[in-house]
Amino acid sequence: MTSTESPVRLAMPDAPGQPTPSPDLARLYRDFENELLVPLWTEIGDLMPTSPRPDAAAHVWRWARLLEIARRSGDLVPVGRGGERRAIALANPGLGGMPYATPTLWAAIQYLNPHEDAPVHRHTQHAFRFVVEGEGVWTVVDGDAVAMRRGDLLLTPGWRFHGHHNQSEEPMAWLDGLDIPFVHAMGSAFFELGPDVVANRATPARSYAERLWAHPGLRPVSQSGPVASSPVMAYRWEHTDAALSAQLDLEAEGQPGVVAPGHAAVRFSNPTTGGDVLPTIRAEMHRVRSRAATVTRREVGSSVWQVFDGTGRVRLGGREWRVERGDLVAVPSWVPFTVTAESDLDLFRFSDTPIFEGLHAHRVQEGDE
Repeated sequence: MTSTESPVRLAMPDAPGQPTPSPDLARLYRDFENELLVPLWTEIGDLMPTSPRPDAAAHVWRWARLLEIARRSGDLVPVGRGGERRAIALANPGLGGMPYATPTLWAAIQYLNPHEDAPVHRHTQHAFRFVVEGEGVWTVVDGDAVAMRRGDLLLTPGWRFHGHHNQSEEPMAWLDGLDIPFVHAMGSAFFELGPDVVANRATPARSYAERLWAHPGLRPVSQSGPVASSPVMAYRWEHTDAALSAQLDLEAEGQPGVVAPGHAAVRFSNPTTGGDVLPTIRAEMHRVRSRAATVTRREVGSSVWQVFDGTGRVRLGGREWRVERGDLVAVPSWVPFTVTAESDLDLFRFSDTPIFEGLHAHRVQEGDE
């Protein structure tokens, strides 16, 4: 190394406010490295950009391909202690091979063969399941068996024991969403094994949580005070579908209710607070009429969208993809995003918005780029 070289990345000497290279400056920079110090003036452009520069890339994963790979995994990979789950995570191409859909969100396809059990465990990461197709699996959360069917959103709040059992003659796959990357980055993860078998192999049509909580606008008086995660373990498709249809019917009657022409949306909420279903994850369902489009939107924080039904096109920044049933789309922070429907198009969306709202760091911009 010459006297003017330094492991500290130097700014251009003619850049505003930058020092002139010299042997003394080189020695100073070597001392910075020896003491594990980094001068702000060489890093400020990366640390404090004028707008977000996410490492995550806009990307689309094809459900048909994911399902085919999951089926092969079902033939070759057992479910049991050690691996715990036959879950295959989406790895964003901008995140260096980490199994993260975005810097804060995990998304995976989980696959369970007929009469298989996924063992019981718990973790501090918050989780949900969203079902694009199929039925026959019950997820058991703290002993409460909850049926999983097409279009349902199922919750597994952090630190709840949970396992899954497939009581049908057919395999089943679904989307898992968790805040694993965020919890990992914060160094706050805990994990604990549960019993070696699913504690409750019952197959009720309605879980205990639904019987107590899933009555629109009604809250049991016996349950007082807010709780951080929603106590409703299952948000059923028939209610979601009816709510979206009602918004579009109102639009046709000239009444307000939709977020944009031809675009209805609902947010899954915690009945004890009116806020998000999980402290770190927002979940929504969107319906876009054929030939309609969403307003172009960019926001601080990231999201993942999954096509529930229909076909359309998604535009992220300067790139565009055609999407169909089951396809998954990663939307990085501050990347302009637009959906255009070719047919009536239903999409499930989850995001890290509660984190940024809690930090007073959320920002939204709508309209053309």
